[in-house]
Amino acid sequence: MKVIICGAGLVGYNIARYLAMQQVDVTVIDRSAELIRKISESLDVQALQGYASDPELLDRANAAQADMIIAVTQSDEVNMIACQIARTLFNVKTKIARIRNQSYLSPTWADMFGQDKVAVDVVISPEKEVAHAIYRRLTVPGALDVIPFVNDKIRVVGVHVEEDCPIINTPLKQLTELFPELPLTILGIIRDEQLFVPRSGDHMRVDDVVYFAVDSSQTARAISIFGHEEKEAHRIVIVGGGNVSRFLVEDLIDNGKDIDVKIIEYDREQAEKLASEIDSGIVVCGDGLDQEILKEVSVQSADTIVSVTNDDEVNILSALLAKRMGAAHAISLINNPIFSPLMGSLGIDVYVDPKETTVSTIVERVRRGRIHGLHSIRNGEAEIMVAEVYEGCDVVGKTLGDARFPKGAIVGALMRKGEFITPRQDTIFELNDMVLIFSIAQSVSKVEEMFSLRVGHL
Repeated sequence: MKVIICGAGLVGYNIARYLAMQQVDVTVIDRSAELIRKISESLDVQALQGYASDPELLDRANAAQADMIIAVTQSDEVNMIACQIARTLFNVKTKIARIRNQSYLSPTWADMFGQDKVAVDVVISPEKEVAHAIYRRLTVPGALDVIPFVNDKIRVVGVHVEEDCPIINTPLKQLTELFPELPLTILGIIRDEQLFVPRSGDHMRVDDVVYFAVDSSQTARAISIFGHEEKEAHRIVIVGGGNVSRFLVEDLIDNGKDIDVKIIEYDREQAEKLASEIDSGIVVCGDGLDQEILKEVSVQSADTIVSVTNDDEVNILSALLAKRMGAAHAISLINNPIFSPLMGSLGIDVYVDPKETTVSTIVERVRRGRIHGLHSIRNGEAEIMVAEVYEGCDVVGKTLGDARFPKGAIVGALMRKGEFITPRQDTIFELNDMVLIFSIAQSVSKVEEMFSLRVGHL
C-alpha cells in the first residue's frame, strides 16, 4: 500500500510513524523545512517540502500510484484542495481530510462532499471526536478511557488501580471464578510506564492502569470491582468556550443528561457567540485561572472541571486550581505528549489526547481485512481493533486455541448475532463474528493477516 500524508504536524507525524512501522510506503508533504527534516531523520518515509495542494509536488510524490491521501495540514482549504487534485489528476482512490471549520460541516451543506463534489471520502473533525471522548469519560465515572465498539455493544475501559481495589494481587484467571456472570476480559496493563498483555497467572498492582473489554450493559458493575463507584457528574464547569465545549454540551443534552453546566471563556466575542449557540448552560467571560471567576461559577461544588482551551498549561493549571478549591474531579485536554506521564502525579484525574482520537480514526481506514473499529493506545504502543470473520480469512472455523494468535495479542470479546461472548480457548470463530482484539504494535500486522483474505480465495 502507498499512502501520501499532507501535513507533518503532530497528527501527520504520528500517522506516518504508525504506517511506517507496518511497512506501508509513506510519503509526507509539508511546507515547513524544519518538520520535513525532523520526519526525514526519525522515520523511514519519503519527505518532501512544499505545498500539499501543488500538483507538481503530488506528482513527485507518485500520487498516481497512491492508494490513499490523508490531508491533515493546518488549513482546511489546503486539505480539501489536495484531495480534489489527488482525485482529479491522479485518480487516488481514498481521500481523507481533517476539517476544523464547522461551517463546512453544517447540515445546511451536508451534500458538499462526495462523488462529483468536493472529493473527500472521509471527513475527520477533531473537535467532535474530542468532545465525544470527554462525554464518554463523564458518563463512566472513574474511567480513564472509554472506547466503544460495535455500535457501543462492546466497550474497552481503562481504569487506575488504587489501594482500595478489592482485586489487587488476585491472579487474573481467578476473576472468572469470582465473577462468573460478569462478561469481562483483562486486555492490557500499564505498569511503571511499560505496557504489556498479561497472562492468566499475572495479577494487578497498585498504580497499574488496566484496560478491559466488557459487555457495555455491564460497564458500571465491571468498573465497581476495581473499587470505582464514583457518582456521575451533574455539576460541570468547562474552561474554554470553543467548538469542543459546544459539542460536549450538545452531547450531554442530546443524551438527556440532567446537568448544570457553566462555561468560562476568556475572549468576549467568542463567549457571546457560544452563548447564542447553546440551549443549556451559562457562559461567563473571564480567565479560567482567576479564582474570583472560578468562585463565580461555583467550582468549589463542581463534580467535574473540564479544561479544553488551546493552551495545555492553562488546561493543567485551571484544573489543579479548581481541584484545590473543591472540585471533585478534573479532565484536561493535552496536546503536548511531554505532559502525559505527569498527569497522574499532578492530580489530573483524566486527560484527553486529541491526536490519539484523530489518528485512530484515520488508521482504521488503512487496515486490511474487514476492520470495523480501531483505537490506538499510548501513541501507537498498542491497538484495539474489531475485525469481522468472513469466508476466506484464516480464523474462520477455528477455535481460539487453534487460531494461534501472535504473542502480544489477545482476543477480548466476540459479538455474534447481537450477543456478547466472552472468549474461551474452545470458542469457535464463526462467519460474521465481530472479534475485538488488543495487540501490541509489533503484532498488529500478524493479526491483520489473520483477518485478511487467503490467497486461495482471491
